[in-house]
Amino acid sequence: MSQSDFNPENTHGRHHQSGSSFASFAPGSDLIRSGSRRWFLQTGMAGLAGLSLPELLRQKAQAAPQAQISQKYQAKSVIMIWLSGGPSQLDTWDLKPQAPKEIRGPFNPIQTSVSGIEICEHLPKQAAMMDKFAIIRSMDATASNHTPTTFQAANPKSRRTNDNRDGGGYPSMGSVAAKFRGPNVPGMPGFVALADSMAADIYGAGHLGHRYEPLDGVKAAGKFGMPDGVTSSRLTDRDALRRQFDQMRKHADMSSDLALQDRYVQEAYDMVLSGNVARAFDLNKEPQKIRDKYGDSSFGRKSLLARRLVEAGVTFITMSDAWGHWDHHGDEVKWGGITKGLKPMLPSFDHGVTTLISDLEERGLLDSTLVLVLGEFGRGPVITKTDGRGHWTPVMSMLAAGAGVPGGQVIGATDRRGGEIAERRLGPGDLGATVFSKLGIDPYGHWIKPGGRPTPLVEGPSAPIAELA
Repeated sequence: MSQSDFNPENTHGRHHQSGSSFASFAPGSDLIRSGSRRWFLQTGMAGLAGLSLPELLRQKAQAAPQAQISQKYQAKSVIMIWLSGGPSQLDTWDLKPQAPKEIRGPFNPIQTSVSGIEICEHLPKQAAMMDKFAIIRSMDATASNHTPTTFQAANPKSRRTNDNRDGGGYPSMGSVAAKFRGPNVPGMPGFVALADSMAADIYGAGHLGHRYEPLDGVKAAGKFGMPDGVTSSRLTDRDALRRQFDQMRKHADMSSDLALQDRYVQEAYDMVLSGNVARAFDLNKEPQKIRDKYGDSSFGRKSLLARRLVEAGVTFITMSDAWGHWDHHGDEVKWGGITKGLKPMLPSFDHGVTTLISDLEERGLLDSTLVLVLGEFGRGPVITKTDGRGHWTPVMSMLAAGAGVPGGQVIGATDRRGGEIAERRLGPGDLGATVFSKLGIDPYGHWIKPGGRPTPLVEGPSAPIAELA
């Protein structure tokens, strides 16, 4: 939605008026004007009563409307396939065969199973399943940088700042799902990340709190089983003993940190005792023919693990095959250019994505699982002298499938060079509003910052993408 589409008279506009940071402190009909004598007396009395400003903010936060969960939802789970480095729209889903050679690149388009839609010749399996996919060709990435923060948070205010505070404290969509939806099965984590480099490819909870950080799924394999020589009953007995000691300790120290620690410990006990987490992460439980079907590549193994986590009850999974893998500047860099770098990657990527979609559908999970395929931005229209493309934030392409997404469609369009949005401009906030709506989370709700200020889940004039409903 463009800035010109924002109208305070419509429902969407009213949501954002009530959800702005200014509205958090705007006087209501029963409030007293700030700065008046009565305001001074009331705030002074609050001070005498022992209520500091942070406490007043906390009270206001408790009364503020936080995000609500609807009983109506289309997605129980989300799998975000993160293409770290930024894939080239011109060499995947938005080819320009009529453009000059230096723009159109070395690949040719092929017709898909849906009349009128063409994609790259090196994505034949996606082409054959195009009725399952929606292609977005008009996603605005100008707020993004070489970082997962903006699009994993689906928030234009969540940016790379290079001051060890990237993201500005705004939470990722996975962390929001973990807080407001939680896992689909008790004892499972709500948010799991599958990435070799968590720091580079995964954005977490921000100021939402450590409890909603993603579980590092690459390191989790084998960590949730019962220790050798320890039975379930023995661990339960130890847990009961620990609780007795903790009750004694609480009489001396009733700090919130202690209560939080106890909650973490209990969740860890539940995960170990149930055995569900250990089973979900054990790919050896999968029949060999299914493992062979996905393939023994990083992308294949993580795709299979993502499907197992959905089955086990995890709500949000973000996976990345390798850090910077799609950053095809040219043959002088690690990942190479378009011909030597991107071309060899596309068959494995094509196979992995389509195998995941097919497997989810065969198991009856696709209708309740939203699959997103995207990176942090697109690539420049002009091929470099070393057969690469530079970073490009004005536009990028992405895929969506499952959870009621109507397949076989293209949303938006770029100009003849593939470098600027020509139709249906969309942004990170629109993506966030779509994901939250699919999960049954009110996209116009709020989360509470540490200081107590209600903060909108979705920033700016954004709305669920109607074509994906």
